[in-house]
Amino acid sequence: MKTKITQFFKSIYYLYYDGFVNMKVGKTLWLLIVVKLFVMFAILKWLFFPDVLQEKFHTDQERSQYILNQLTKEN
Repeated sequence: MKTKITQFFKSIYYLYYDGFVNMKVGKTLWLLIVVKLFVMFAILKWLFFPDVLQEKFHTDQERSQYILNQLTKEN
C-alpha cells in the first residue's frame, strides 16, 4: 500500500518536472509571475503600508498594550 502511494506521488512529481523542463514560453511566464509577486509583496508593501506601530510606540510593551486594547474594546 505504501509503495503505491509513493509511486503515485513520484509519478505526479515527474509529470510536472518533465513538463517544466520542456517548456519554452512557460519559463518566461513563470519569471514574469515571480517578478510580479516580488513587486506586489516587497515594493508595494514598503511604499503603501508603513509600520505604524513602530512610529507611534517606542517599546514592545506599548505596542502590545495598544493591540490588546484595540482587540478588546467594545464598539
